[in-house]
Amino acid sequence: MRDGADPKAALRPGLPDHYLAPREIAALLTVPLETVYAWRKERTGPPGFRIGKHLRYDPAAVHAWINSLTEADRDAA
Repeated sequence: MRDGADPKAALRPGLPDHYLAPREIAALLTVPLETVYAWRKERTGPPGFRIGKHLRYDPAAVHAWINSLTEADRDAA
């Protein structure tokens, strides 16, 4: 890639421009950051992945996880 080029332009079509950090998940869902980490530990939250020591979430996976929760609530009613 040449200097000054937009690194996002190198991403394959279909990849998000931005993966979400745990702090962004907490802000998005208005929950404490500790809750996001607890979900990860208990494997009850959105699926995340590590890039080195950094935890990230695919926005599409977060959206799918939220949809699964709303569907489960709807089915329970």
